[in-house]
Amino acid sequence: MPKMKTRKSLTRRFRVTKRGKVLRRQAFRRHLKATKSKKRLTNLKKTKEVKGFYARKVRKALGTG
Repeated sequence: MPKMKTRKSLTRRFRVTKRGKVLRRQAFRRHLKATKSKKRLTNLKKTKEVKGFYARKVRKALGTG
């Protein structure tokens, strides 16, 4: 059976750590920043962990498990 191909669109959106955690960036930081507070924009900078069933789907599509 041939190897699984990596979903290239997901490699740009997600990152898998050495321990297997899937990380993603937050949405709502591209434009309309004037209406958002400094605290909110700072918190949107941080990466979030994808958990549960969805994380397993992403890992499989990336070809890492």
